[in-house]
Amino acid sequence: MAETYDLIVIGSGPGGYIAAIRAAQLGLKTAIVEREHMGGICLNWGCIPTKALLRSAEIFSHMNHAQDYGLKASDVTADVGAVVKRSRGVTQQMSSGVGFLMKKNKIDVIWGEGEITKPGEVTVRESKKPAVQPQNPPPKGVLPTGTYKAKNIIIATGARPRTLPGIEPDGDKIWTYFEAMKPESLPKSLLVMGSGAIGIEFASFYRALGAEVTVVELLPQIMPVEDAEISAFARKQLEKRGIKILVDTKVAKVEKTKSGVTATVELPGGKQEKLSAEKLISAVGVQGNIENLGLEKLGVKTDRGCVVIDEHCQTNVAGIWAIGDVAGPPMLAHKAEHEALICVETIAGKKVHGLDRGKVPGCTYCDPQVASVGLTEAKAKEAGKDIRVGRFPYIGNGKAVALGEPEGLVKTIFDRKTGELLGAHMVGAEVTELVQGFVVAMNLETTEEELMHTIFPHPTLSETMKESVLDAYGQALNI
Repeated sequence: MAETYDLIVIGSGPGGYIAAIRAAQLGLKTAIVEREHMGGICLNWGCIPTKALLRSAEIFSHMNHAQDYGLKASDVTADVGAVVKRSRGVTQQMSSGVGFLMKKNKIDVIWGEGEITKPGEVTVRESKKPAVQPQNPPPKGVLPTGTYKAKNIIIATGARPRTLPGIEPDGDKIWTYFEAMKPESLPKSLLVMGSGAIGIEFASFYRALGAEVTVVELLPQIMPVEDAEISAFARKQLEKRGIKILVDTKVAKVEKTKSGVTATVELPGGKQEKLSAEKLISAVGVQGNIENLGLEKLGVKTDRGCVVIDEHCQTNVAGIWAIGDVAGPPMLAHKAEHEALICVETIAGKKVHGLDRGKVPGCTYCDPQVASVGLTEAKAKEAGKDIRVGRFPYIGNGKAVALGEPEGLVKTIFDRKTGELLGAHMVGAEVTELVQGFVVAMNLETTEEELMHTIFPHPTLSETMKESVLDAYGQALNI
């Protein structure tokens, strides 16, 4: 007889495992299905290991500029194998931690590939061997494959790298983020196709370690979702670090050569140019994992490779829900976690607000970092807003100068009539840690006056945030 649950979650990424934990806290009998990695792509091949790699690159960069801090460091070299080993160690620690949380919260783990065979029923089959690496051994105490029943099913299967015809990754000369995260050696030259967060972070990492890096972006600016002014500032800093950037440029063809790859690119105006590199990273986005879940047979509505949901993450089929990357953009771990809470609390009968996508922050951990929330200046104007814009450069901040990080900019956008904070956009040291202050302010519907009367500690980088607000109203003090 099939085991029956209140909830089965398919996928243990940041959306899935958080959903399972919250369900257990609310007294729901819960199981989670995972085919490959506890913690999902984010923890094992995305958010966490990339930050470990970037931290190594950051320290290496500082060591090479030790003289700027009155210090001496000679013969500084990067051991790529050791850098990767550290990154994988961090990942293993975090993945084990998710397994511990499942046990602590008495959540049953079913190791395998789940398919919704009918509403209220999940059949779990043995996982196929992943293409990326040998399958992780399943955690101890997991339930066997088979058929399980549940009153509710959450699809949290995440996403995978998008591929372009003719430029399919081969794991050798054409990489996705999987291969880029575990290089056997440092490539002398690298071509990055796409300048979203994934592309720019890897460009920053490999350039810091000494590779010659070229980034090709189809759209007119790098990091296309960011405010144009912040993007332009970041581009200038990345180019100062030696990264070559081509925008409004299409990769028309990629040929593998004995020494690497040669890409034919179409520049603005139609002129073609050939770019050669040892490796190419394809970073042209991700697509939802909606296949082999039984969705088409069940009539679950999908759109452009993602599951369609309402504001509380319910699909058009009763009892079937979806969260995270598989449910569409923004494809960010923290968005998945928040959707998990909305979804599970709705299932439990609680009244909860739907996701406000306008208050989901975005972070890119390149050097310099980029972070933002809310409307860009262009989007605010498109929406017909009468706006005030404030700016404050890092060069006017004592802590930034003392850190040796004087290159940065904080930009705030307010509704001129109401004082509502419509958006905040930042580039510079540690802005990924600072942006949450603006997120909280927006969530609390804080006005410019309240921000102006908030005391920010000195000396901190956070003072740039207040100064940007003051500048929007002609009251900046340190510029």
